[in-house]
Amino acid sequence: MARTVLFDELGGPEVMRLADVPVGEPGPGEVRIRVGAIGLNRAEALFRSGVYIEPVKAFPARLGYEAAGVVEAVGEGVQGLDVGDAISTMPAFSQNDYGVYAERTIVPAHAVLHRPDHVSAIQGAAVWMPYVTAYGALVEVGGMRPGDTVVLNAASSSVALAALQVAERTGATAIALTRGEAKKDALLKLGAEHVIVTETEDVVERVRELTDGRGAQFVFDGVAGPGVLELAKVIAPDGMLLEYGMLSGEPTPYPGFTLGMPALNMRTYTMHETSRDPERMRRAVAYVTSGLRSGAFRPVVDRTFDLEDVVEAHRYMASNQQIGKIVLTVNT
Repeated sequence: MARTVLFDELGGPEVMRLADVPVGEPGPGEVRIRVGAIGLNRAEALFRSGVYIEPVKAFPARLGYEAAGVVEAVGEGVQGLDVGDAISTMPAFSQNDYGVYAERTIVPAHAVLHRPDHVSAIQGAAVWMPYVTAYGALVEVGGMRPGDTVVLNAASSSVALAALQVAERTGATAIALTRGEAKKDALLKLGAEHVIVTETEDVVERVRELTDGRGAQFVFDGVAGPGVLELAKVIAPDGMLLEYGMLSGEPTPYPGFTLGMPALNMRTYTMHETSRDPERMRRAVAYVTSGLRSGAFRPVVDRTFDLEDVVEAHRYMASNQQIGKIVLTVNT
């Protein structure tokens, strides 16, 4: 038996509960892990609320993509993973099939990656969703190059903070957007070359100033909604508006016609584009692992909560106070 987070209906954080659940043995292509830490993502809150890109198919339902821990058992046909290996999981499965909010759980082996020796469980639970999303969108899909400029919306999120480091490693300039002054200094310390406070500054005007009128090659947007009409104005000709999240919860228009049909590329991105493509995933793992080893990539953890405090942790995530990843710790 293992304490596991379940929910029996769609709703806010309060619908989650802890229950003792049988774990069982891993089947073919599966691995059982003892969990040490769990990284929280907006995707889990959206899934729990019933507004994610895939619906909940059955109750009680589970949650969670990212965990770090140790392999306890391996199923038939699993290669390259052994009992006792330090690992992290990454989003390469449906939450309708698996969930890592638990003391011990079973996950597909293709979603399990070796954790470098110097990366703790807490750090290891804060790596793969942010860095693969940032790398996959900006480098793999967008082809970001040295000298490019990327504008980051929702800049204090774990994905945007990873994108700051990806931009720095690439030789690109990162401009972070934040609503108020409270997070400005932290974002500068974490790698933003410029920070625009959207409550008091004109975003379009400032981006044009900072790029000598050229505009940005990329806008990396986790909010979506009607705000894309303004964000699109800062994009250079043939630049790209990358939508990786939908925090606004509002309909998202295509801005090209409103702006007079400029040479604008707009597309959505989820890390499943990378995680479900073996060749892309091979490149992503090599890229992120080398960044961790060199110190170029430094996962940012805002705060930790005990697994028992999962409801409070989700409420904190909804407050938008955090800068970086929120992590649940598991004491087994």
